Amino acid sequence: MATWSNLNLQNSSSPLMEQLIFFHDHTLLILLMITILVAYIMSSLFVNKFTNRFLLEGQTIEVIWTILPAITLIFIALPSLRLLYLLDESMEPLLTLKTIGHQWYWSYEYMDFKNPIEFDSYMSNLEELSSFRLLDVDTRTTLPMNTQIRTLVTAADVIHSWTIPALGMKTDATPGRLNQISFLINRPGLFYGQCSEICGANHSFMPIVIESVNLKSFINWIKNY
Repeated sequence: MATWSNLNLQNSSSPLMEQLIFFHDHTLLILLMITILVAYIMSSLFVNKFTNRFLLEGQTIEVIWTILPAITLIFIALPSLRLLYLLDESMEPLLTLKTIGHQWYWSYEYMDFKNPIEFDSYMSNLEELSSFRLLDVDTRTTLPMNTQIRTLVTAADVIHSWTIPALGMKTDATPGRLNQISFLINRPGLFYGQCSEICGANHSFMPIVIESVNLKSFINWIKNY
C-alpha cells in the first residue's frame, strides 16, 4: 500500500547514501527558508494598502538582495562540492565487479578470482513472483557487506544506467567505455534497482538485485558457485 513515507528517499544502506540524504535535507531546509521569506514579503505587499518606497528603489535594499542570494549559494555549493569529491573517491577495493548492460538484461563478472565467475541476470517471470513485480531477477548479484567494492560498468549495445537507490549508486553504462564507481554496503539485505536510461522497448524489464551478505557467507557462495 502506498503511504506518504514512499514520497521520501529510500533508507540508506551505504555511507554515500547517508551523505546524499544529509545534503538533500540541508538543501531542502534552505529552500524552505527562502520560500517562507519570499511568501511573507509578497503577502505583506498584497495586504498593505500603502506602497513601501524602500522596496521599490534604494541602494540598501539592492545590496541586501544581492548579498543574501550569494551567501545562500555558498551554503549550498560547499557541501555539494564536498559530496562530489566523496562520490568520486576511490578507496582500495577488496572486490571488483564488472557490470555489462544488454538489451535487455545485465551480465556480471567477478574479476578477482583465478576462475572468474560470470552470469546473466534476467527479470524473473511474473508467474514466479509473489511480490515486487518487475523488480526481482532469476540470479541475484551477491556482494559482501562492510567491504569496499569497485564496480566497472559498460554496455554491449546501447546506453544503459546501473542504478540502486538505497546504495546511492547511478552509473551510465556506455558502449566502448568503462565507468568506475566505488561503494560500501553497511548492512545485509536485498537492494533493488533498475535501468535508469531509456534503452529500448524492454527498458522497464531489466531490474537489478544486490544481495548483501556477511563475508563468510560470501566466501561460501564463491566456493559453491
